[in-house]
Amino acid sequence: MKPANAILSGLGTTVFEVMSRLAGEHKSINLGQGFPDDRGPPDVLEKAADAILNGWNQYPSMLGLPELRQAVTQHDRRFYGIEADWQREVLVTSGATEALAACLLGLIEPGDEVVLFQPLYDAYAPMVRRAGATPRFVTLRAPDWRLTREMLEAAFSEQTKAVLLNNPLNPAAKVYTEAELALIAEFVVAHDAVVIADEVYEHLVFGNRQHRTMLAQPGMRERCLKIGSAGKTFSLTGWKVGYITAAPHLLEPVMKAHQFLVFTTPPNLQAAVAYGLGKDDAYFDGLTADMQAKRDRFAEGLSRAGFAVLPCEGTYFVNIDLEGTDFAGRDVDFCRHITTEAGVTAIPVSAFYVEEPVTSVARFCFAKKPEVLDGAIDRLTAHFGRGR
Repeated sequence: MKPANAILSGLGTTVFEVMSRLAGEHKSINLGQGFPDDRGPPDVLEKAADAILNGWNQYPSMLGLPELRQAVTQHDRRFYGIEADWQREVLVTSGATEALAACLLGLIEPGDEVVLFQPLYDAYAPMVRRAGATPRFVTLRAPDWRLTREMLEAAFSEQTKAVLLNNPLNPAAKVYTEAELALIAEFVVAHDAVVIADEVYEHLVFGNRQHRTMLAQPGMRERCLKIGSAGKTFSLTGWKVGYITAAPHLLEPVMKAHQFLVFTTPPNLQAAVAYGLGKDDAYFDGLTADMQAKRDRFAEGLSRAGFAVLPCEGTYFVNIDLEGTDFAGRDVDFCRHITTEAGVTAIPVSAFYVEEPVTSVARFCFAKKPEVLDGAIDRLTAHFGRGR
């Protein structure tokens, strides 16, 4: 029999599945996979249920329900001052990952190069390669994950077609500065490229930081595709509802890829997300405040337990640096050890690198109930014999 696709068949099992299986075997508190453990906003859930019982359950428009596309443009105007035409510049997708796939398949051709920033979401590089492009990696390193001009000069070339930018950045919990975004935009314009901006954590930015969408950067309105996620904004990751805002000349080829990937997205979920995006400021402010409180609670617990906690400016994740600790081993060894011996599961950040990985950082998801976070800290403290 002839072989399967070499790019996809050559991939191993994702680290999330590996660590989750290990967590299940050892009855560990699983802080590896990035999803909240609450039910999400009750009124948004009720809207979805009502839309099933009383709404349309056949194929909706391939582009998405008009009410959701209108809600996306209103959201972009409200939070970023972006004016977009809901009929020509918004596409609803079956999650942000499908949005990424449609962008890459619609815009990339064999021979192109795509600039990626690592550590990176593990789907990026395989998707880029399957689209026929060559990934060019910019390697960011703890503790500050700083981006420099020299890094971009080494990554960009005449073949650069696109930049895939995750901001806020999973797993580093980094929020790019205004200067860093401006630097990326400068290189994108100079190389006649585009930005695929994965901004799913846009409402999970903490402290004095503020999310700046790449779509609003000078010169980017005609060169950027902004991707959002209802799963992250409403703590409903299983719904898989995403949306893209982009200029028509960029969105049209992406729509054509989308129509042959999934064609459409469940209409009841779209109706609920349209309602949710119109919620008042109290909801969005409360989401951020709640996640920041969980971040602070868990980070303080990790510090008391003797770990060096890295800055967390956004996302669901907080990282610890094993450098300087008495643990003899890499992040992979540490994550396996605490799962099997302490009953707490994290993800090794080296799994988010393709080249020259950082091997001393472990990522925990703090988007959990307070008692779950406290239980994890108690187990780590008891196992390592430190802290409270």
